[in-house]
Amino acid sequence: MAELKGACIIGQSGGPTSVINASAYGVIRTALDDPNITNVYGAEHGIVGVLNDRLFDMGQEDPDELALLPYTPSSALGSCRYKMKDPDEDDTDYKRILEVFKKHDVRYFFYNGGNDSMDTCNKISKYMQKVGYECRVMGVPKTIDNDLYGTDHCPGFASAAKYIATSCMEVWHDARVYDKGMICIIEIMGRHAGWLTAAAALASAYGAGPDLIYLPETDFDMEQFLADVERVYKETGNCMVAVSEGIHYADGSFVSEAKTSATDGFGHAQLGGLAALLANIVKERTGAKVRGIELSLLQRCGAHLASQTDVEESFMAGKAAVENAVAGVTDKMVAFERETVDGRYACKTKLLDLTDVANYEKKVPLEWINAAHNGVTREFIDYALPLIQGETKLVKVDSLPRFAKLKKVLA
Repeated sequence: MAELKGACIIGQSGGPTSVINASAYGVIRTALDDPNITNVYGAEHGIVGVLNDRLFDMGQEDPDELALLPYTPSSALGSCRYKMKDPDEDDTDYKRILEVFKKHDVRYFFYNGGNDSMDTCNKISKYMQKVGYECRVMGVPKTIDNDLYGTDHCPGFASAAKYIATSCMEVWHDARVYDKGMICIIEIMGRHAGWLTAAAALASAYGAGPDLIYLPETDFDMEQFLADVERVYKETGNCMVAVSEGIHYADGSFVSEAKTSATDGFGHAQLGGLAALLANIVKERTGAKVRGIELSLLQRCGAHLASQTDVEESFMAGKAAVENAVAGVTDKMVAFERETVDGRYACKTKLLDLTDVANYEKKVPLEWINAAHNGVTREFIDYALPLIQGETKLVKVDSLPRFAKLKKVLA
C-alpha cells in the first residue's frame, strides 16, 4: 500500500484500567517518532472529543511527562460511553467525524477500548471506506474484563487480577484475626465474563484466598450457595466467598438487579450492591458475623499493584497499532498470542478483523470451572499466573505516586 502522510488521533473509551495509558503512550510515542505522521492528537473523552473537535496536541507535551503515562492509572485523555448509531440509520455523527478528520488532515485513527469501543472503531472504519476517505483505523484493546474475542488476554486484565488476588490474600488474614469466625463476601467486577472473579483463585492457590468462587458463566442457585457457605463455615469456622457482580439466576436475571435500575450509555444495567445483598441473606440464614466487601473502582485503578508484564504488553499493543497502520494495515485490532520460548511464557501481537471483534464476548471456558460451579480449575491458575508477573517502575515522590500531568493544549 502506498505511503500515507497525515495526522493521527488517539482516543480512549469505556472503563479505565491501571495500564490503559501504557497503550496510549505506545501509540503517542511511536506516532511522534514516525515521519509519516505529521501531528499527533489526543481526543478529549474519546469519540465525543472528536465530535466536538476537542483535540489535544500531544507534540506540545513534555516528553518526560509522557514517559510517566505507562504507570499512571485511568484514562489520561478522558473517556466516554457513547454509542454510535448504525450509519445506514443515522449518519450524522459520521459526517461530523469526517468533517473533523478533513479539517486536521487526520489519516490515522487509533481507538483504545473494549467491546463497545471496537464496535465504534469498526463503524468508523467501514464508513470511511464507504465514502472513499483514506484513513487507516486500528483498534487498541483494553479491558479488565478480559472478554475481547480472539486475543489470549487483554491489556488491563493482568493488573486488575493481581490487585484482586493480593487484596483477597490481605483480607483473608484480616478476617481470621478474632476468636470468633467470620463469613466474608467479596464482590468483583464482571458482568457476563468471570475472568476477574476467577483471579481470586490465585490467592487460594497460595493458601490465603476464597473458599468459594461464583462466576456468571454458570447459573446461580441461591439455596446451593447458602448450603456451600454453611458447609465451609461449619467445617472451618470461617468462610471467604468471591462473587462476580454479574452472577445470575437460571432465568437470566441478575442477582443484584433488584438493587438498581440504572443503565449506562450502551443500555447495560449498572450492577452493584451484590456483596451487601448476599451478606444480609447469609447473616439471616447463619447468624454468623458477615461482612460484604465491594472492590468497585479500586480493582481497575490500582497502579501501585500493576503487573509490569501488563504494562509492557499494553505499550506493545499501542506501538504495534501505529507500526501496522503506517505499513498500510487498516480495519484491524491488535491482539495477543501466547507463546512458550525456552520453557517460559512469551507474548507476541497479531491482528484481528474489527468486524470479528466488535460486540463479541469471550468467557471463561466451562472446562476451567469446577463441577460444583463454585470454583475454578488449575488450568485457570496456569493461564493467569504468568500475566501478573513483575513489579512496576512507578516513580514516587515522598513515597507517593508521581503520575503524569499533561498540559492538554488544544489543537
